[in-house]
Amino acid sequence: MKVSAHRLSRPSLVMLDGGTSRDRAKSSPSDPPRSEVVPLERLTDEQLVEAVQRGDSTIPDQLYHRLVDAVDVTLYRIFGRREPDHEDLIQLAFEQIVLTLSRRSYAGACSLRTWATAVTSRVAFNVLRARRRERAVVVPALDEPPESGVIGSDGECQSLARAELERLRVQLARMKPERAQAVFLHDALGHELAEIAAMEGISVAAAQSRLVRGRKELYKRLGVVQGGRRKS
Repeated sequence: MKVSAHRLSRPSLVMLDGGTSRDRAKSSPSDPPRSEVVPLERLTDEQLVEAVQRGDSTIPDQLYHRLVDAVDVTLYRIFGRREPDHEDLIQLAFEQIVLTLSRRSYAGACSLRTWATAVTSRVAFNVLRARRRERAVVVPALDEPPESGVIGSDGECQSLARAELERLRVQLARMKPERAQAVFLHDALGHELAEIAAMEGISVAAAQSRLVRGRKELYKRLGVVQGGRRKS
């Protein structure tokens, strides 16, 4: 089953650091108006999943419109912008969602949108890792903490913030996948441990272990001690 990727107007998105409304992505005037799909009968998550598993050819549009905002938000937060291949990334995420649903790997322990967020984040982090391998990315300026000092303008503040976010993404892509996933889902998207456990099909204790170990690894990579202070 191939999911049709109708282009929708951009939803409100926040940056990885939970920026204010001024940080949110805005639709370009050239973007087409948001298309609307009004199904004859709004399916529940369970009915939608069952239809996908049956191979119902009428379902892709409903699945797309049910989940596209969650997929788009997750990709935007991980990459920090819409990549030139953003639509391809959305398609890739939906292909993985449909494949996983078809294999009956969705247990229904959390909402379909919440679960789709976890699937999308795995896809996105895999893409980041693949890009690092292909391009042999080395970003010395981002691997070293920026020098402290007086920031002279809003532009410098924004530039510093972007550099810090990019540095964070680089380090997340270098971490063990399950740890990076736990940190992102909990600290960036705000999911509770119980939700993460349901998304990943693991116990709450295992989710907590991944989060604690992930934070510890990330802090070490960033040169930050517990409490948020940077190592001198």
